[in-house]
Amino acid sequence: MTSLPGTSLPELGRRAKQASRALALASSRTKDAALNAAADLLVERTPEILSANASDVGRADDGGVPPAVIDRLRLSEARVAAMAGGLRQVAGLADPVGEVVEGWVRPNGLRIEKVRVPLGVVAIIYENRPNVTSDAAGLCLKSGNAAFLRGSSGALASNQAVAAALREGFARAGLPEDCLVLVEDTSYESAREFMRLRGLIDCLIPRGGPSLIQAVLDNATVPYVIDGDGNCHLYVDATADLDMALALLVNGKTQRPSVCNATESLVVHRDVASKFLPAAAGALPGVRLVGDETARDLVPTMEPAGEEDWGKEYLDLILSVRVVDDLDAAIAHVQRYSSGHTEAIVTADLVSAQRFTREVDAAAVVVNASTRFTDGEQFGFGAEIGISTQKLHARGPMGLRELTTTKYIVTGSGQVRA
Repeated sequence: MTSLPGTSLPELGRRAKQASRALALASSRTKDAALNAAADLLVERTPEILSANASDVGRADDGGVPPAVIDRLRLSEARVAAMAGGLRQVAGLADPVGEVVEGWVRPNGLRIEKVRVPLGVVAIIYENRPNVTSDAAGLCLKSGNAAFLRGSSGALASNQAVAAALREGFARAGLPEDCLVLVEDTSYESAREFMRLRGLIDCLIPRGGPSLIQAVLDNATVPYVIDGDGNCHLYVDATADLDMALALLVNGKTQRPSVCNATESLVVHRDVASKFLPAAAGALPGVRLVGDETARDLVPTMEPAGEEDWGKEYLDLILSVRVVDDLDAAIAHVQRYSSGHTEAIVTADLVSAQRFTREVDAAAVVVNASTRFTDGEQFGFGAEIGISTQKLHARGPMGLRELTTTKYIVTGSGQVRA
């Protein structure tokens, strides 16, 4: 069992808080052993996990859930193996807990050190992504935090199966099972209560769509970090290598369209639009294109874009297209409609690249590469717990260091303040 039937949310929170205190004192060796044991159990129990996931996917299919959502829900042997691999990768990363960020000695002899410490209980509320259960628990454990997880009703069986394997793996290494606590009450009322467990939750991270984010903004009384939308733009500059731009567009839009770092909006310089846009349309079969008048003149099959299209995170095979006169117009368009996630430019001009990276305000700004690289694993952080689109206390992919805070350790030899 991942939690006791009928256990209240405050009691679950207290269990997580108690486990966090033990985990904060655990050695790196113990934490790594727990992660590797959990990874082994995920692989060993792949048949049970896939069986539970199949029941979730079946209910989603019967309920008419969109294919993009079902893609995020569905597990396979490869995806479970990737989850286990993520845990092992996190085990191999440097432990941030106890790291001395900086230190100095004052003229009066006081030695001051700024040291990384765990946040405590990190709560994640998320939708239809059972891999988050593993990713979040692994990153929280390595960074010394208890993971307090509340998934969606649509993925409950999958989350229960994954969490059961993880909890047993943690226990095999001598850590409390409650280093991971899964909330099994997926009602709306429990979600609101979850967001208000002040004193038990140290940081809340929502991973989901606009309605979930708005619910957190409206209801949360605990500290939170917003894992926001990804309306990611790709701007093709006048000097761009068009073959490169085409490859980046196809990868960003079609490799996995249901994720937040997929390319959702294409902006093209007028000087290359007549050559690039017909080629792009031909390279994106099955992608619905919506664009402005200039883009539609060049690709007659393209549909008109409404105002709502420019700022939309589609999470589907849909792409908005705008033609601009120059770099200034491109930056203005991106700045107006950006969600602050990832924005990319394709250019051979160093000045244009430098202007774009300086002037575009986003968690990640990419030059001559796919937007799909904004990802904790791709950045070398191991599995991420989310991608923050806010500016405090974390921004961009949240790895181990983003799951810690700092405290000052002051050591003296009897000094008193005059």
